[in-house]
Amino acid sequence: MIEVKDIHKSFGQLQVLKGIDLHIDKGEVVSIVGPSGAGKTTLLQIIGTLDRPDSGSVCVNGIDTTNLSTKKLSDFRNRHIGFVFQFHQLLPEFTALENIMIPAFIAGIGYKEAKERAMELLEYMALKDRATHKPNELSGGEKQRIAVARSLVNNPAVVLADEPSGSLDTKNKEELHQLFFDLRDKFGQTFVIVTHDEQLARLTDRTIKMRDGILENE
Repeated sequence: MIEVKDIHKSFGQLQVLKGIDLHIDKGEVVSIVGPSGAGKTTLLQIIGTLDRPDSGSVCVNGIDTTNLSTKKLSDFRNRHIGFVFQFHQLLPEFTALENIMIPAFIAGIGYKEAKERAMELLEYMALKDRATHKPNELSGGEKQRIAVARSLVNNPAVVLADEPSGSLDTKNKEELHQLFFDLRDKFGQTFVIVTHDEQLARLTDRTIKMRDGILENE
């Protein structure tokens, strides 16, 4: 599913990633943990094609993303990779339903099909009655579940999450964590999650520890 080979990345004189090798299977829920500055988010961004490595390769779903043009990379990202961020990043002027549909529109999916898929996800998230609400009318937990639904609308190969429960209270955090595993069990969805949350890390299939730009152990 995901094959990372000998990834190096520097920002100026600062070497952030120092030869990362990593394999993730389809349907795995994997957490990446480590202190601030370890390189976790940089690795996630490179896996997600939001940034390019200085050297090495990243294959997602059998495609070597490091060799794609900028245009092809953007198309690949939209169709094959979903993202969930710490602060939901919903667009405030759009409803919950519209926010979920946006990646489908970017992929060229028609309105009817995009709406049907978005409504299916809202129903699965138990948020169908919130479809016409804008983000400022939703709770923190609801906004994050809408963000998860948005990440899934194009049936991506993998969902990458960066501190997805970092801004939630205990109850909403536990519900979000359970949602990841429910989605894996129902749809075979693959998740790679950067987190400082020890409870979430203990629940995942594998925990990958990073320090100073290298993988310590699993």
